[in-house]
Amino acid sequence: MQAAYRPTPPCVLVFSGSDPSGGAGMQADIPAITALGCHPLSVPTALTVQDNVSVFAVQALDPDLVRYQAQVLIDRFDIAAVKLGIAGSHANAEMIASLIRQLRKRNPEMPVVLDPVLANGRGDQLSRDDAARVIEPLYDLATVITPNLNEARRLCGDVAPARQAAMLMQRGCGHVLLKGGHGPLEEDVINRWYGQGFRSEFAEDAIESARWRWSRLPDEFHGSGCTLAAALSACLARGLPMRTAIELAQRYTQHALSTSYAIAAGQRIPNRVPVFEPEVDAAAAAGA
Repeated sequence: MQAAYRPTPPCVLVFSGSDPSGGAGMQADIPAITALGCHPLSVPTALTVQDNVSVFAVQALDPDLVRYQAQVLIDRFDIAAVKLGIAGSHANAEMIASLIRQLRKRNPEMPVVLDPVLANGRGDQLSRDDAARVIEPLYDLATVITPNLNEARRLCGDVAPARQAAMLMQRGCGHVLLKGGHGPLEEDVINRWYGQGFRSEFAEDAIESARWRWSRLPDEFHGSGCTLAAALSACLARGLPMRTAIELAQRYTQHALSTSYAIAAGQRIPNRVPVFEPEVDAAAAAGA
């Protein structure tokens, strides 16, 4: 068999927590970024004790270790985008912010996707500090922030989506993708993108650039938000414009959820990687 080497893919630098159940966090980011044609460079920020239902403990890594891991990668590889999950601590967030500023000196237009993960699906906390305060150093570095309904409410209060988006943009986020996946079960999922600023100099609401409606699936999923943010970072790393990147990342995520699988009772695991099933099935049949 002759080699058929691929061209060098864009590299996405990922800061996120490790999930030993393989459903969320870095274990979600790596396959999603890979599936969309990029190479993930992974820097864990925290170790968690969790399964596909509950988070039992979170141990943030030392910020100097986070810096050391990332600096080795930054010095060696071209970074096309950054994806941010949980920082684990305020000190880690400040360290990550300094690393992004360093990268932006090399590439001022480098996209940064901020997934403001404050808790898991059932509300278990994912930071030793106040998670909403932890991400404050990262707002003005975010090309796009991707909160779900619960996260947007916690970060901005119980106000209209356009007002929530405006508040996040006023803190420095360039674009806002408000996800509707944690809404009422009887309704479709509506994801809203805000990226055109405000209606006027004195307006309090952001302008909705586009919205997408997806059929709500009947189950709950472990790492769906991580999957979407990671996919979006890969699409932006490949140079796609924001609207196209958001559209493709959603399509990929919806497919991963609709073809998900269960490893135990509780949340299902998104199917993020195209499986080599025909070849596996053929090998199994040949060996039978």
